[in-house]
Amino acid sequence: MHLLQVPRATHVIYRDVARNISVTIANTHSPAKICHNQEMQFLSKFFFTLIAVILLPILMVSAQIPTVNPGENLVIEEIPPIPASLTETVDRYTQFRSAGLASWHPTRREMLISTRFADTPQVHLVKFPLGTRQQLTFFPERVGGGTFQPTAGEYFVFSKDIGGNEFNQNYRYELATGEMTLLTDGKSKNSRGVWSNRGDRMIYTSTRRTGKDNDFYIIDPRNIKSDRLLAEVTGGGWGGLDWSPNDSQLLVLEYISANESYLWLVDTQSGEKKLVTPKGRKDKVAYYGGVFSKDGKGLYVITDSDFEFTRLAYLDLATSQYTYLTTNIPWDVEDFDLSHDGKHIAFVTNEDGASVLHLLETATGKEKSLPKLPIGQLFSINWHRNSQDLGFTLVSAKTTADVYSLNITNNKIERWTQSETGGLNTSNFPEAQTVRWQSFDGKTISGFLYRPPAKFPGKRPIIVDIHGGPESQFRPSFLGRNNYYLNELGVAILFPNVRGSSGYGKTFLTLDNGYRREDSVKDIGALLDWIATQPDLDKDRILVTGGSYGGYMSLAVAIKYSDRIRASIDIVGISNFVTFLERTESYRRDLRRVEYGDERDPKMREFLLKISPVNNASSIKKPLFVIHGQNDPRVPLNEAEQIVATVKKNQVPVWYLMAKDEGHGFSKKKNIDYQFYATVMFMKEFLLK
Repeated sequence: MHLLQVPRATHVIYRDVARNISVTIANTHSPAKICHNQEMQFLSKFFFTLIAVILLPILMVSAQIPTVNPGENLVIEEIPPIPASLTETVDRYTQFRSAGLASWHPTRREMLISTRFADTPQVHLVKFPLGTRQQLTFFPERVGGGTFQPTAGEYFVFSKDIGGNEFNQNYRYELATGEMTLLTDGKSKNSRGVWSNRGDRMIYTSTRRTGKDNDFYIIDPRNIKSDRLLAEVTGGGWGGLDWSPNDSQLLVLEYISANESYLWLVDTQSGEKKLVTPKGRKDKVAYYGGVFSKDGKGLYVITDSDFEFTRLAYLDLATSQYTYLTTNIPWDVEDFDLSHDGKHIAFVTNEDGASVLHLLETATGKEKSLPKLPIGQLFSINWHRNSQDLGFTLVSAKTTADVYSLNITNNKIERWTQSETGGLNTSNFPEAQTVRWQSFDGKTISGFLYRPPAKFPGKRPIIVDIHGGPESQFRPSFLGRNNYYLNELGVAILFPNVRGSSGYGKTFLTLDNGYRREDSVKDIGALLDWIATQPDLDKDRILVTGGSYGGYMSLAVAIKYSDRIRASIDIVGISNFVTFLERTESYRRDLRRVEYGDERDPKMREFLLKISPVNNASSIKKPLFVIHGQNDPRVPLNEAEQIVATVKKNQVPVWYLMAKDEGHGFSKKKNIDYQFYATVMFMKEFLLK
């Protein structure tokens, strides 16, 4: 290659290298042998030529390797350039789509769904099973579904935020014209609301009065001037559930914590509130939804009253007496919907992580047999007004989320959407295996293990992925991009449900509250012990990760068990419980204090500071990757910034990725993709090498 073809920067590199070699030779040989100028010039030319022939092509290729542009909204630190070739390798694993049921049309057998064709999920209309998905909204931000006006269906109401800040605004969308009208103030946090039976009003919650209290507002969506404050409340845990049959009352939930909530009735004219479920019980009771019976004399509710798990119950409003309908099922009832004629209740139970659909006759209390569905998760069960078609979203290990309907008169299941899976044969994707281990105090902890295919011999490296919440639960589902780690890298993935997880009874749910916070971290320590006993898992190649509360857990494990892991990834995680509680949005602050403890109490503040990862970060000795959204209202960005700055002092690799246009987790495909590429690079560098 001619020297004139070499870029100036590369030429300088050659020149400096040649000079260094010449100097080295001169310094290591006798001056008597090679001291005069002609010999030195000859050697310099010789080595310069040698380097040009051998090194230049390598440098030129390196300089020309195309890389991924992270985009103007991403801030990166210490993440090396990502070669474009990586995107080609993983591309098919980034092309999964999914779809979710949003709302049935009230008079036609059509539905609104949420799915993504471009960068973010939007509202689409589907007019028949496997029909065209007609996109209706086109925003750069995700749109969280929509609900049809419930009598004529000429328009629907949808909500969206900006940049993941969760300050949702409501809009009316006219189907005939595509015209959209803002219904809320454009500033506060608003729920989408609950339709009246006549379809002339919606009641929704908004923080516009104080910024932290979820007051109730009422509006006719066709007349934005009708919007008015209906009832003032205190706290951010309030939400509407259902209108009474005559539209005179609204059933309301007051959420205090995962173990404590109350039901109220609100007069839809005066806003007067009446408590339905008594306060002051020694044993806290939780409610997880409710609707009026068709005669208006009672409520169907989900509650854990007098039981370890949540049950479906009928509450007589006149006598305050409960009739429990699912006591024979020793698992949580997690969702239900009453048919419009009041004759059937469809409900879903969480049975050791798998969703099971049930159908109950309200007149007899007996279950009707249903066709068997794949093992997976069921969401958004919703009756059509014909009281025959039950719509739902189904996802399993081998199928991404899609929308289906079940006709209860003939038990026929129809598929409404068939989402793309990047051309991959998902039938080969592994199913989850339930695993259990004993923790430090003898309690049994469980999780779900995905093993890579048999083509990867020997002990496999493993990712321990801890869910958020903390009152959540990992449940077997479609792993999406995570399948790349299994199928292409041969990495096992284990999702633990440590104490404090839901799905295992209300006692288990409380075992990590307050001063018992670190007991859940010890559950992971016991898991590391268990991994060491497994012949096919490599105890010396473990990476721990998690999002939100799982981000805190990944940091805590990196501190407490740094010598037993290779690396950790913290996604929108808590690094200091005190600063988190002081800065999380005001409408949720008191709700989080019930779970974590009140930082305003001196003793609790001392404890929270003691266990906070940022105050123990000197013990993090392994590489760390921190990912966060600038607009996160739940776990503020400061939680990421302070842990990054602190761990850097340990002289260990710290990668940092921040998105200016995201909140509590990434929602835009281009950002999700870059996060995935960077995570693959991180794992290859620090877990697999």
